[in-house]
Amino acid sequence: MSPPGRGALSPYRMLDLTDEKGYLCGKMFADLGADVIKIEPPGGDAARRQGPFYRDDPDPEKSLFFWAYNAGKRGVTLDIDQEAGRALLGRLVKTADFLVESFPAGRMKARGLGYDDLERVNPGLIVASITPFGQTGPRAAWKGPDIVPWALGGYMWMTGEPERAPLRISHPPQAYLHAASAAAIGCLMALLHRAATGQGQHVDVAAQQCPSWMLTNTYAYWDLMKQNLGRAGVLRHFGQVHLKTLWKARDGRLSFMFAGGSIGAKGQRRVVELMEQEGMAEDWLRDLDWNRVDALSASPEGLGKITEAFSRFFETKTKAELLEEAVKGGIMLAPVNTVADVADDLQLKARGFWQRVRHPELEAELPYPGAPVKMSATPWQIRGPAPRLGQHNAKVYEEELGLPKDETARLREQGVI
Repeated sequence: MSPPGRGALSPYRMLDLTDEKGYLCGKMFADLGADVIKIEPPGGDAARRQGPFYRDDPDPEKSLFFWAYNAGKRGVTLDIDQEAGRALLGRLVKTADFLVESFPAGRMKARGLGYDDLERVNPGLIVASITPFGQTGPRAAWKGPDIVPWALGGYMWMTGEPERAPLRISHPPQAYLHAASAAAIGCLMALLHRAATGQGQHVDVAAQQCPSWMLTNTYAYWDLMKQNLGRAGVLRHFGQVHLKTLWKARDGRLSFMFAGGSIGAKGQRRVVELMEQEGMAEDWLRDLDWNRVDALSASPEGLGKITEAFSRFFETKTKAELLEEAVKGGIMLAPVNTVADVADDLQLKARGFWQRVRHPELEAELPYPGAPVKMSATPWQIRGPAPRLGQHNAKVYEEELGLPKDETARLREQGVI
């Protein structure tokens, strides 16, 4: 067992050569304790110029996007398009356990840095490659910004209102966040294989396949029902019945859906009781036997009438008021939190989800989202801010690789580092 406070991956080192398509993979490893070295070109990753910026100052050292996905990593600069840069990378590979990259398929191989080349340097190395369509197949060479794998993966067809065009999830790079997470999982599975055999392997991640994997229920729906699921917006498919799932409250939105059985009946009966207290429950609604009426047995007309009545009531209450009644009365209802709501969420605060990370160069501490899981012996934690451009060049190249200072100065003048 690791000593208390050490991360689960503290013994391991990862070389992170990704752009925004793969940042999250290295971030997850860093938060789990691995020594993640972010390798970027001497001019810096393009994402350093992606906003929003700290205090709206468009400085490449103040990109909130770059900070978010590179916190906890060390940072060096290296031009692997130059022979001297590739030689330095080879020396780093000798002591690395993982290398993750997101170059176009075949680009690393063309540089003499393909998996076969790296394996000869370090047979135990685990290499993860994140691309739009994978390393093989007729589309391997295609470009794919975030919307492309989201669309060709099929999930975009399911997102949006039925009478309107499909939508992508609004927060980019959503498809690649899934791909980077899959790469992290693949690396850990490959680590288990290496523990048993001593051999590393190549983890080939195609972003298109990630949203396709998320459609598992739709494939089964066709097999069982011979129907293609489509966009339903705020509704949910139950055979031929579409149930409303998103409702307006006085100050926002909430999630609620009619359900059958004793649980559904209890909550729906309680909503009617609350309506009655407000003088909003008509006789027909008070007379309903919820043990005998559920969404699947009700007629579309009857369901529509109930939906309209519930909607009028929900719109008179705040999200907090409805949540309080839901907890007390067993109603299956939840507020739809905005980002501001999440930042102020009592449960997240109680569990220490938000971590304050000190940025020494700014003389400031900023809150970051913390651990998605709590680990009692090997805690997940952010181990510092994202590196400044080339911040750890001297530490890595001079102290760890043993390059003389005049050599690193020469490499800097040549644009290698």
